[in-house]
Amino acid sequence: MPLTTEDLASTLEEIALLLELKGENPFKTRAYRNGADIIRDFEGDFLQLAKDDELKGIKGIGDALQQKLHELASTGRLQYHLDLKHEFPETLFELFDLQGLGPKKIKALYDELEISTLGGLKRACEDGSVAGLKGFGKKTAEKILAAIETKEKFSGRYLLSVAAHEAEPLRDYLLLHPATHQLEVAGSYRRGKETVHDVDFLVATDKPAELTKYFTAYVGSIETIAQGDTKAAIRLENGLQCDLRAVSTAQFPFALQYFTGSKEHNVAIRSRALKKGWSLNEYDLSPTRDDAEELPEITTEAELYAALNLAYIPPALRENRGEIEAAAENELPDLVKQEHLRGTFHCHTTESDGRNTLREMAMAAIDLGLDYLGISDHSKSSPQARGLDEERLLQQIDDIHAMNQELDGAIHLFAGSEVDILRNGSLDFDDEMLAKLDFTVASVHNSFSLPEEEMTARVIRAIENPHVTMLGHSTGRLLLRRDPYPINLDKVIDAAAANNTIIELNCSAKRMDMDWKYWKRARDKGVLCSLNPDAHSTDGLQALHFGIKVAQKGWLRRKDFLNTRTLDEVKAYLKK
Repeated sequence: MPLTTEDLASTLEEIALLLELKGENPFKTRAYRNGADIIRDFEGDFLQLAKDDELKGIKGIGDALQQKLHELASTGRLQYHLDLKHEFPETLFELFDLQGLGPKKIKALYDELEISTLGGLKRACEDGSVAGLKGFGKKTAEKILAAIETKEKFSGRYLLSVAAHEAEPLRDYLLLHPATHQLEVAGSYRRGKETVHDVDFLVATDKPAELTKYFTAYVGSIETIAQGDTKAAIRLENGLQCDLRAVSTAQFPFALQYFTGSKEHNVAIRSRALKKGWSLNEYDLSPTRDDAEELPEITTEAELYAALNLAYIPPALRENRGEIEAAAENELPDLVKQEHLRGTFHCHTTESDGRNTLREMAMAAIDLGLDYLGISDHSKSSPQARGLDEERLLQQIDDIHAMNQELDGAIHLFAGSEVDILRNGSLDFDDEMLAKLDFTVASVHNSFSLPEEEMTARVIRAIENPHVTMLGHSTGRLLLRRDPYPINLDKVIDAAAANNTIIELNCSAKRMDMDWKYWKRARDKGVLCSLNPDAHSTDGLQALHFGIKVAQKGWLRRKDFLNTRTLDEVKAYLKK
């Protein structure tokens, strides 16, 4: 696969980890990590400059790093990196995926106990060896075991955005084949689930064997798992399995409905068909008794649902959570769409832990066609994120006002803050400081292990503060890495409704928080949503695309959002 700028940065970050494992000089380690940050923040074509050996003069990229980056960019490999990797077992790198286990602890485990695999680490935690290591102890061993359990639970799953990065080029590849008549990506991917196990492609064709052969020849495939005349499966470089099923044009609407799922939705749909005397499967609709209703002609999914006396049910809703009953009464919601978004909130800059400046974030938002952007860097109780104190925040407010003058209506920037909800539910800034902001996102960033009752009370106290505009990432989950902290979301939703507090749908790929299963209840309670990317870079704004899919799963409509409103409407709302 072609090398990218991100590959350069990722390689430098891995070198930094390897040097930490070796116990090298921390200044040397930092140089590689800083180099990765410089690459990601660079505005020009860094990859081409590295290929052309023209990195001289870029601050922070010294001669030695220039040479290594030139070698990597021009050849696709860096011998220094490969030599470092060969000093350690390949399985050792699996340990870096565990929440809360950093290079120093991994080095101690490797040096003292010769642990280089997840299985070995699990056994050493269970037999007390890890607890006996200096700097570890029983609690650390218990946390490591919990992290291993979490990793095992999520093994083989992929974030929706990661799956899309792989699936969309493969989809484009399949569309190039002349025998592809219709094509859809089905399964949980089409339904907009936050994570997927694999990706299902469905193609209508009169040459199925040609398509399956073509599918397995995809340049991104590293393994052909199966190949037949109508089915094929491949594995991509990141481990994602992609399956292809080839059907006829006549079979396509039935197959598309069936392979989109969910299983629960399909069972209910088949049951509805049986009441009409029909058998519905992935290939057709057929009579099961002599007195069956006459079979209609079906050429589309919409016609299939209509035959069952249902309005067309969007894929996002197909989870058997009331959508069939609503479709029977023609009461399905008119779901929010990406073109409805006018702006967004909860974005970070280089003032805290973002990778892009205020100006760069504004320009990126303009490029996306947004009318407004809410800036909310971290507050002072998040030192790991370079959180702003009162003095720095006041300066940022002035900077935002000045930039609004300079941009002259091209976009409007709102001055906010992502304020930490402290352990007792109070906020990181006093009311006087909060009153100077256009909006406030209140979020939990520490003390995740509080009991459910205490955590719920903590968050509700923050919601009750009249200066809190919206609640940020309401459960603190990190998809595929960290479970939600214990919290009663029903009570949180009730408190938000009572206090006219917005709940964000944090659509950062790793969060998608609040979970889609709670949004219909929140909507019906009158809770307003803000679709926020929690963007820490200009690229992070792209998360809005995937957030829309999850918002649709939550039955959310255009009118259920703050950020589908016009700029004037939002200004008026925030001044209330």
